[in-house]
Amino acid sequence: MTDERNLTLYHCPQTRSSSTRIILDELGAPYDLHVMNLKAGENRKPDYLKINPLGKVPAIKHGETIITEQIAIAIYLGDLFTDAGLAPTILDPDRGAYLRWMLFYAACFEPAVVDKAQSRDSGPEAMSVYGSYDQVLEMLEVVLSNGPYLLGDRFSIADIQWASALHWTMMFGAVPERQVFADYRDRIIARPCFQYVFKDDQSLAEAHQAVLNASE
Repeated sequence: MTDERNLTLYHCPQTRSSSTRIILDELGAPYDLHVMNLKAGENRKPDYLKINPLGKVPAIKHGETIITEQIAIAIYLGDLFTDAGLAPTILDPDRGAYLRWMLFYAACFEPAVVDKAQSRDSGPEAMSVYGSYDQVLEMLEVVLSNGPYLLGDRFSIADIQWASALHWTMMFGAVPERQVFADYRDRIIARPCFQYVFKDDQSLAEAHQAVLNASE
């Protein structure tokens, strides 16, 4: 059995791996943080391409097991650190809703937001993997209106994922500042783990930019 302490997160500040870092901190998980300078292309170096040939973050290494893809990592970590209580177990009545909203993020929300931002036509709703951008936002608004969390009164890893996503997409105008979205985002990102990672990521990003400036 793999020792749960033998865990490494490959991280670039202010990217998708930031939410994975928050998840690990919320879980109270022991891990090594392998920080890469995205601006310097360190995620495209041969050593990291052995971890993820796409050069994307996040990725984790747990013993000899490598996991990529943000949602796969989040589900894996929640199931690994079950004592933290942030992921419904397989027989828990909330498990289905938890998986639904985790996968809805990856399969529907993110593609819809990217298509909208790029002014791409997703094609007929019947053929689109997510229907339409408006439908995705309407579904999200309905479930968040039942709050305070995606699973009602139960905080979970799904909330970390969604609050992180809304934080960034609303910041850049990819998702409108609807009151339900803003209230939910603000409630979740006020948590200490979010604030710590945001602050530390800012310091890391500034240090990475300084390295580039010094080399010019």
